[in-house]
Amino acid sequence: MNTVVSYLPGAAPAVTTLESEIRRIFDLQRETALRLRTSTAEERIAKIKRLHDAVMAHREAFYEAAYQDFKKPPAEVDLAEVLPVISEAKHAMRSLKKWMKPQHVWPTSLTIGLKSWVQYEPKGRCLIISPWNYNVNLCFSPLVSCIAAGNTAILKPSEMTPHLSALMAKIIKEIFPPDEVALFEGDVSVATALLALPFDHIFFTGSPAVGKIVMAAAAKHLASVTLELGGKSPTIIDADADIKLAARTLMWGKYTNNGQTCIAPDYVYVHASVKDAFVKECIAVIESCYGKTAAEQMQSPYLARVVNERHTQRIHNLLADAQQRGARVLCGGAVSEKDCFIQPTLLDNIPADAKIQSEEIFGPLLPIIPYTDLDRVIDEINAQPKPLALYIWSKTEANIEKTLKRTSAGGTCINHCVVQYAHGRLPFGGVNNSGIGSAHGIYGFKAFSHERAVVRTRFMMARTLFPPYTNFKRKLLDLMIKTQ
Repeated sequence: MNTVVSYLPGAAPAVTTLESEIRRIFDLQRETALRLRTSTAEERIAKIKRLHDAVMAHREAFYEAAYQDFKKPPAEVDLAEVLPVISEAKHAMRSLKKWMKPQHVWPTSLTIGLKSWVQYEPKGRCLIISPWNYNVNLCFSPLVSCIAAGNTAILKPSEMTPHLSALMAKIIKEIFPPDEVALFEGDVSVATALLALPFDHIFFTGSPAVGKIVMAAAAKHLASVTLELGGKSPTIIDADADIKLAARTLMWGKYTNNGQTCIAPDYVYVHASVKDAFVKECIAVIESCYGKTAAEQMQSPYLARVVNERHTQRIHNLLADAQQRGARVLCGGAVSEKDCFIQPTLLDNIPADAKIQSEEIFGPLLPIIPYTDLDRVIDEINAQPKPLALYIWSKTEANIEKTLKRTSAGGTCINHCVVQYAHGRLPFGGVNNSGIGSAHGIYGFKAFSHERAVVRTRFMMARTLFPPYTNFKRKLLDLMIKTQ
């Protein structure tokens, strides 16, 4: 591992390995975590406010860093990095006093005479690991929830967007002492060193494959986890859908961040009767947003790049495999691996054994699959692992209800896409393969909290059931069982 310079109060700087520095900070946070159990709402809000203000102060720096990493447009930095963090912070600051209040619970027939409540207590030392596609948002938004719940945090942003990670490290160092919040940059070896420590809670955002590694590491210490994963999120376009609006919205949801979004539409089932009209509208939207030719799209200031050559090659391989098996390119298809560029591409006629049918695309390829039988579509969706998102465009309530009741997904939009993430009062999370637990607002606060059950005796009814178990007590028990 790399060496770092650590600074202890009142001592000369010491050169250590990164692994030992991680351990030092982790140990340093132990006493702070114990102290923070009694922290007030005002103290927590003040820390969230520091993070909020720092993000706002560094907006221009975020634009520059995101462009250097993968040419992300400034508007998308605002929309998908800055705005979610700011919204999360403001929501928490407005609501935290209410969230922290003990939740009183009415007694049951078995607990008459007891006063009961749920008390939210911090979990303790927490680890937050964020991915490269929205490195700022998916690190700092969970941090808001972590601080709101009264915990310490160690952050590990992705090394694949190094300019953003470096800026995040600078901000954290400026506004938090390391015994409260610390950030470690680096590759998988850093994440491995962090996962070896007995954190009280781990919040991970990334792929299902790595999520399994994180969960296995957490299991060694019986740490709780929140896993925000991914998967192949399907979209259904019904025969009576608003085709123009669906095309405009789905192309936005798909090609924001160049398709590198965990809740982006991964493939589209479109009713055969409207498929040609839908494809025509999608092509028109792509051309109006990014240009008509590959050269124009490569120069577009509104289209981010694929994050690096390795991922570009992976997506290119999915495209090539599909084409070799008979898939047809409806628009796009141009690739420049050295420029990390792949055209926004629509595909159809894709065979079932193509890799693109089973692997999460996470890039600017969109398979379009015609259908005539909604029941068959639902069966095909259910044959896949449960997705993070499912979208349906329809005006037929029966088809909407059928899809909602017979499928499972982390979240769903009806006649929209992606915006379920932006709704801070809704839980955001997956199910099984697409995630465990929820984030945002009070759900994020609860993810980083232990819901402690507290019971206080007012008058002792239970003594009537203490031994010896007389006939009267047995009859009383029998009555209680019958009247439940």
